[in-house]
Amino acid sequence: MNRRTKLCALLSAALGGAALLAGLAAPLAAQAQAWPTKGPIKLVAVFPPGGSVDQVSRILAPVLQQALGTNVIVDNKGGASGSIGAGFVAGSAPDGYTFAVVFDTHGVNPSLQPNLPYDTRKDLTTVAMLGTSAMVLATHADTPYKTFADVVAAVKAGKNVSYGSIGSGSLGHLAMTLLSKGAGLEITHVPYRGGGPLMNDAVAGHVPLAIGSVFVTKPHIDSKRLRPLVVTTDKRSAQLPDVPTLAESGYPGFNAPAWWAVLAPAKTPPEIVARVNSEINKALQLPDVAAKLAAQGIVVNIGTPAAAQAFVEGQMDTWARVVKAHNIKAD
Repeated sequence: MNRRTKLCALLSAALGGAALLAGLAAPLAAQAQAWPTKGPIKLVAVFPPGGSVDQVSRILAPVLQQALGTNVIVDNKGGASGSIGAGFVAGSAPDGYTFAVVFDTHGVNPSLQPNLPYDTRKDLTTVAMLGTSAMVLATHADTPYKTFADVVAAVKAGKNVSYGSIGSGSLGHLAMTLLSKGAGLEITHVPYRGGGPLMNDAVAGHVPLAIGSVFVTKPHIDSKRLRPLVVTTDKRSAQLPDVPTLAESGYPGFNAPAWWAVLAPAKTPPEIVARVNSEINKALQLPDVAAKLAAQGIVVNIGTPAAAQAFVEGQMDTWARVVKAHNIKAD
């Protein structure tokens, strides 16, 4: 084969490879171009009705429906700290018609549930961070604890102090573990199965301390049955402006927010991910939407899919270290 013939053969192979790649990309490009005309979009809320994930999903759905010109349906698939719903979305077609709305447990599940039927990092991609919220450490109104310093003093005096969370491996549990172990405090954890049972016992005085999101705790703080002591974020909550942060209370740099995000199957076309991210960002800036989320203690987040993915992966790394260091097990 002479030199000219070799060059022609190489060129032909290169063009053939390019054609093959174009052929593979064409269906995805066509799919993104036709989207969302083939049917309704499903927002899978990975917790049951009534909780914050469900409510956030139902705040978003009608706004996205109007912006995208197609029906947006909320579908609750709760169980296993949100991993059942996330797994459903991970196994769904990456066609832009199925998304997950997840809670902060999504960042903890990979380290607490090593046998997840999906790879959190490889099978899902983050479309948008919706927002963050402080968690509140609160006490029954009749306890002697007026500040978090009072709790610390009681622990150091050898008193048996306990706190309740929404469950073993919940972000509240991990945040309190990080705090107490880092400060050399022995505080007993009492796990509950969700915010409802936790608050029932907290307002009845059956557990002296309780940690939960602003969404869970604020109604009982407003009714004066619970007294807030500190919040876990590095900035005070706008809903509880008089409550100090842990950083202000002698634990500089402490920041453990609750958070909500929207995910998609990993191979969803980037054009669709970008469009949904853009529409969510617009929705979060609407006064009505922002007000509804703020009423639940959520500070909205405006950003790119890449920034959202980096945040979620950072949360996975942070809590994996805590789970491993303290041998924490799920319920």
